[in-house]
Amino acid sequence: MVTVLGQRALNRALLERQLLLQRGKLSIPAAIEHLVGLQAQAPNPPYVGLWTRLEGIRLDALTRLMEDRRVVRSALMRGTLHLVTARDFLKLRPVLQPVLERLHNGAYGRRFEGLDAHEVAAVGRELLEEQPRTSAELGKLLRARWPGRDAAVLASAVRNLQPLIHVPPAGTWDSHKPAALIPAESWLGRALEPASSLDSLIKRYLAAFGPATVQDVQTWSGLVGARDAMERLRPRLRTFRDEHGQELFDVPDAALPDPDTEVAPRFLPEFDNVLLSYADRSRILSEEARARVFTKNGLVRSTILVDGFVRGIWRIHRDRDIATLHIQPFERLSKQTRSALNDEGARLLDFAASDAERHDVRFDPLE
Repeated sequence: MVTVLGQRALNRALLERQLLLQRGKLSIPAAIEHLVGLQAQAPNPPYVGLWTRLEGIRLDALTRLMEDRRVVRSALMRGTLHLVTARDFLKLRPVLQPVLERLHNGAYGRRFEGLDAHEVAAVGRELLEEQPRTSAELGKLLRARWPGRDAAVLASAVRNLQPLIHVPPAGTWDSHKPAALIPAESWLGRALEPASSLDSLIKRYLAAFGPATVQDVQTWSGLVGARDAMERLRPRLRTFRDEHGQELFDVPDAALPDPDTEVAPRFLPEFDNVLLSYADRSRILSEEARARVFTKNGLVRSTILVDGFVRGIWRIHRDRDIATLHIQPFERLSKQTRSALNDEGARLLDFAASDAERHDVRFDPLE
């Protein structure tokens, strides 16, 4: 008989593995490696993502790791920006290179007619080895080599086909200037590892996000062809079914907490990977909530978790010396839950707005 895992069982497994059931005592690099990276489209979300998962984290700790080249920001899973440790980048980028190439061909392939995109990328790499440059600066130099071509399109080939790092302060707290790019080997002083099979990557995903379907793995990574790798791994994995009959794969020693385990309210940042790493997000996000969290212009709002599920959104508004945390629930909350969110929100403000003279937590009206 195959064990069926309900929605709450999958939710509690996700929370446990994402360090959201209770805060972890890991170091920041160990946590980032366990999570297989942090989504980093914007600079601040990784900081908040670590704060909500780890005990005693300081705002400047992650910045120092980036400045010391132990943690880097680059395009990886799904072709989106992630923070990973330096040693993980050297392993992950070669495995994920097909994702970046497919995205480039899909978005810009036709606009490279008559050009060799790999030649453009090689020239771009030479320019970035001379000195770090922004995409705009790089594009202008490439257009001088290939007149009449779109500078942004030329620069895109370098970003997708070459392993590049965003040089700090890009990606650090509250830094919003255009990122200067540099070849990864130049920044890290080490060569990338040869591309390995998907097996290790899949097992790491399952340890951090499982149990999960083949489609979930592909949604998280952006890779195609995960089914063959999952079948190859089948003898070393355990399998379940969800309530819809879909087959779920999992590593054999990962935790499956009691579905009725109590969970404290949590604050998740924008673009958190727990909302982006599944084809079926129902283990944490309903379709009704998804429509409020995922905006039409591609943003993923900061969310609150109540009983482990997305039940609202939040934002911090700064006005002179006051930092106000606005919480907008999607449904009525009990007094106990509101009190717990208020206390956790006060701690969030202590972390994310420590320079403000005054803090305030407000609950906005239901939509």
